[in-house]
Amino acid sequence: MPAKKQPTFEEAMARLETIVSQLEGGDLPLEKALALFEEGAGLMKQCSEALDKAEQKVRKLLPGPGGAPVMEEMEEMEV
Repeated sequence: MPAKKQPTFEEAMARLETIVSQLEGGDLPLEKALALFEEGAGLMKQCSEALDKAEQKVRKLLPGPGGAPVMEEMEEMEV
């Protein structure tokens, strides 16, 4: 059996929104709610890892000695 393809970040976020809506509805049987919660936790982990990787790649170019661009870490943003 082939491995299940991981959803893209956007697909995972859309699925998370659906899961949250279903859970907020409150009319699910316990087993279905738990299964959705577990799925959502996995999707949150995947999205968090994707954001961490993206943050590591994002850099700010500044002019260095002689005008050549120098890669510098982005400053931490408050959320």
